[in-house]
Order: sequence, then structure tokens, then C-alpha cells
Amino acid sequence: MSQPSVISTDHLKVCAQPKGLDPLRMPAHIALIMDGNGRWAKARGLPRMMGHTAGVEALKSTLRLCNKWGISALTAYAFSTENWSRPEDEVNFLMTLFESVLQRELESLEREQVRIRFLGEIHELPEKLQSLIKEATEKTCLNKGIHFNVCTNYGGRRELVLAAQRLAKRSATGQLDPELIDENSFAEELFTSGEVDPDLLIRTSGERRISNFLLWQLAYTEIHVTEILWPDFDAAALTLALADYQSRCRRFGGLDPLINDHSQS
Repeated sequence: MSQPSVISTDHLKVCAQPKGLDPLRMPAHIALIMDGNGRWAKARGLPRMMGHTAGVEALKSTLRLCNKWGISALTAYAFSTENWSRPEDEVNFLMTLFESVLQRELESLEREQVRIRFLGEIHELPEKLQSLIKEATEKTCLNKGIHFNVCTNYGGRRELVLAAQRLAKRSATGQLDPELIDENSFAEELFTSGEVDPDLLIRTSGERRISNFLLWQLAYTEIHVTEILWPDFDAAALTLALADYQSRCRRFGGLDPLINDHSQS
């Protein structure tokens, strides 16, 4: 079972925190479902592609704020395994957008000490994008700032199946005793291996589902849903999400230690 993450208070001392938030109770890891790009564009009479471009700017801003405010990891749902079913021109645009953003932003990622990883079945992406992903991952792997995970060609169910297959192969060859498989060993086979589970999931545009995203990792994550469309997500919206998170009592199946045990069911 995932436990609350501990944030270094030394790091927090140099971070400009939003007013009204407790710097010692910030989530260590935030996950994002960035929904509403198409609706944002449609409401403005723009092509859907313009919504995706605006969404990139919102993601850049959110990443920068999280890094500044002492949040250790940000995981964004950029492209799901189901997104291949979208119109071909939109899929091609998204692949090209990923490429151009990586080329344009790698220098600033390094400067701001962001460590970037891409989670998913990367081998199925266009070769040029795979090359850029490899370059960005290698160049930032030793950076000391926020861990930025970009879920690309990612599906939660597929991730679980792949993890089970790897464990089964090791068991079949005698490398692993099946009786020794536990939650920790299973988690080590996931794309997110090495990261703490998200403390907070933010989903924009008012949709109330997790859409095959981080099915294992979200077991005890607090969920914040906002009606804001993703391209309009800004510092104020992030602050509201963090305030909502800090208003929660995270018991992880136990009891609130601040309340008399007899008063709880």
C-alpha cells in the first residue's frame, strides 16, 4: 500500500509557495489528465489542433510551477493507447507536435534541472520521435529538479499485462519464485518504477473518470476534478487543486489519528 510521500523541507525553504497553502503538506507527486483541448478550440471557432498547441503551453506552465513550489514529480497523460483511433491527421499532428516541443524545450528543461522520462510503449512511436525521446531522457537523467513523466502511447491495463508477463517469464525460467511476488516486486515492473505513487490526480474539463490511466498507482490518490478546460489551467487553478488536496484527510484505510477512535465507524 502506498504511503504519504515525504518532501525535503530544505528544498521547500527556497520555493515561493502560494499564499494559504501549507508548504509541509504539498503533494510529492501530481498526476494530470489534461482534458478539454478540443472543446477549448471549438468554443473559439478554432481547429482542434490549436487546442493541443494551447494545451502544451498550459503543461509547460504547470510543470514550471510544480518545480518552483517543491513538488517532486509530475506525470502527464499525453497520448493514450486509445488515442490512435482518432482521425489520422490529428494523430500525425500530435506526433509532430511532440517532436517540435522536445526539440524546442530540451535546453530549458536542462537549465531548470527537470528530469524527463516517457512512459509507455515508446517503440511504437515514429522513429524520429523515439530518437528525440532517447536524447531528452539521456541528457536530463542526472538533473536534480522535478521528475517529469510523460505518458505517451500509454494504457493502464496494457501496463499491468506487460508487468504480469515479465514476472511470469522470470518465474517460468526459475529466476523468480512465484510465492515471492508481492506488491513491491509487481510495482518494480511498471513503467513508473522508481517513482512514488501520485498523491493527487487532477482532471480538467469536468470529466469524472480515470480513463485507463495509472490503474495500479492511483489506488490511494486524492482526485480533484475541475470544470476548467486544460488550455485554461493556470496558477490559480493549480492553487485551488492543491488547497482541495490539503483539505483532505488521507487515512490509507486506517483511522484519523486526530479524531477519537470511538467516533469513527
